[in-house]
Amino acid sequence: MDNGKVLIYDGSFNGFLTVVYQAFDKKTDVTDIQKNRIAQRGLFSATETVFTKMGKARKVWNGIQSKSNSAIENIYFAFLSETNGVELLLYRYIKKLFSPTDTLHLNFTTGSMVRIGQLAKAVRKEKHHIETFIRFQLTQDQLRFATISPEFDVLPLITKHFRSRHANQQWLIYDIKRKYGVHHNLKKTEIISLNLNGMYNNVIQEGKTFSGQCHNSENQYNDYFKKIDVRSRINAKLRTPQHDTGLQLNYLDQKRAG
Repeated sequence: MDNGKVLIYDGSFNGFLTVVYQAFDKKTDVTDIQKNRIAQRGLFSATETVFTKMGKARKVWNGIQSKSNSAIENIYFAFLSETNGVELLLYRYIKKLFSPTDTLHLNFTTGSMVRIGQLAKAVRKEKHHIETFIRFQLTQDQLRFATISPEFDVLPLITKHFRSRHANQQWLIYDIKRKYGVHHNLKKTEIISLNLNGMYNNVIQEGKTFSGQCHNSENQYNDYFKKIDVRSRINAKLRTPQHDTGLQLNYLDQKRAG
């Protein structure tokens, strides 16, 4: 008896789209989609690890976008909510989207579509909130620096906003909850990590929604980085898969990115 497969991926949006491509291509009966760092292999489910392929991911991206601009945006935003089980929810919706006979995706009152819309709305709200209230501080090496600790992984979404408004300044926004950031050095904008040499590793243990007033741990980080040479601690070669999202697929330059 075929109990279906649990597909395991690297945690990135590109990886998730690659899973969708492979599941469609192989006509896989998907019972769950899990990140490799938290995968739980059941007794009665076969598992398969799917490696990210940008070409396949882009084909799925373009396919969804050709169906609906609002669909691809909601799917991407909902994915960045990092909600437990969001991958399977999105996969099932994408199946409906491409089904020649199933028109449920046109009915915005269906449970899956409502849930995806709710998640996307929450992520979108936090994106705009951070864009409005984020405050940069000038470090000793004249770098505009800000830390955030958002509930959702919105850093890929806010990058375009700051890149367009501060193109002639060097800045770095660092997500202290997820331990990665985006650095703009006048010539390019790239995903980075910071070499903290063990310092402040325990400053924040849990994420809190960013608000108009910085959380105490964020203030501590900002005070800390004001006193050091931040550029010397930047690892510009970071290409951690779980953070290779919007910058890779160029979503940040789409008309609807806002």
